[in-house]
Amino acid sequence: MERRVVITGLGALTPIGNTTKDFWEGIKSGKCGIDEIKSFDTTNFKVKLAAEIKDYNPEDYFDKREAKRLDKFSQYAIIAAREAWKDSGLDKETENMERVGIIIGSGIGGIETTEIEHEKYMTKGPDRVSPMYIPMGIPNMATGNVAIEIGAKGESIAMVTACASGTHSIGESFRMIKHGYQDVVLAGGTEAGITPLGIAGFTNIKALSKTEDKTRASIPFDKERNGFVMGEGAGVIVLEELEHAKKRGAKIYAEIVGYGATSDAYHITSPAPGGEGGARAMKIAMEEAHVNPEEITYINAHGTSTHLNDSCETQAIKTALGEENAKKVMVSSTKGHTGHLLGAAGGVEAIVCAKAIEEGFVPATINYKVPDEECDLDIVPNEGRKADVKYAMSNSLGFGGHNSSILLKKYED
Repeated sequence: MERRVVITGLGALTPIGNTTKDFWEGIKSGKCGIDEIKSFDTTNFKVKLAAEIKDYNPEDYFDKREAKRLDKFSQYAIIAAREAWKDSGLDKETENMERVGIIIGSGIGGIETTEIEHEKYMTKGPDRVSPMYIPMGIPNMATGNVAIEIGAKGESIAMVTACASGTHSIGESFRMIKHGYQDVVLAGGTEAGITPLGIAGFTNIKALSKTEDKTRASIPFDKERNGFVMGEGAGVIVLEELEHAKKRGAKIYAEIVGYGATSDAYHITSPAPGGEGGARAMKIAMEEAHVNPEEITYINAHGTSTHLNDSCETQAIKTALGEENAKKVMVSSTKGHTGHLLGAAGGVEAIVCAKAIEEGFVPATINYKVPDEECDLDIVPNEGRKADVKYAMSNSLGFGGHNSSILLKKYED
């Protein structure tokens, strides 16, 4: 028998707020987390802006020894997971922890650790590379460290599908609970890629905006968009089987009712023409949920602020929902607020959808000025709206042609 799956905990560490509460307040107020890069000297770099975590000191969350043994992407995941677990009210003393799983995705993993250790290797030789390099750098370690932190002994998996990692993690967790393999899963994404190598690599593939105006750098669906802005952080949610949640009187933010995942099989970085793969992912999510296109209230778009993504995603939404319904649905990208969190994007954007449903508020696409006839949907420009959100969809599309969509519904008993 298929089981219903609900969201009972939220945890976020983002460029506009280091807790879910502060993050959501930043979304509602139109706060932009983009600024000049502070973590390294950008003198020789063409890209000067990113959306970094603000006021972050690892020793506020970890003891000094532990902080040194965790790459930032693992630190961020643990912090978000702690908040989500606490928010859920789950108790490992009374919970069957063998039925609690973890799926936390990351596009890049511990790139900062790789850079530091490679520098040691080049200047001091192989014997000076830290024995902690591998356990700090490999992308599954966010999941592994969160499992250790929480004491979760169920399925423990790391999802690596570039910028679709967070949404894939939530979708696969939904399936895991729906089909009875787990009762609870902590799911989402984490990323800490704002490093010299990370910025240089994305710059040279011509993915990043070189604009130095903070308010015109990440401008999804705007005709003057010219690349995305790198963000960092983590978003983790607690998914739980409905009866399990009800039995313990848990607060329910929303229900997850559909998940679609497809591959473009087209190009390593460009989306398929017309956003064909993304459209199929949205259709699959709606079919699983038995939802008609006209019932969708809000779509949190992948909306990266690159020319191809935003135009192809617009076409994908029209294909999936039909031209008429696509014109009516509210579609916004919150990457103007946070930058693009890569593997963590789907985690924080699922939180946006859950809060939009809970509070009846649709976030804006901020810093929007110049309309683009290729992106002619209702993108909720500059000002968020009060609206009853029954169904909210979150899309994530990753390099390699990975597409994922999840569909959230207002919870009804």
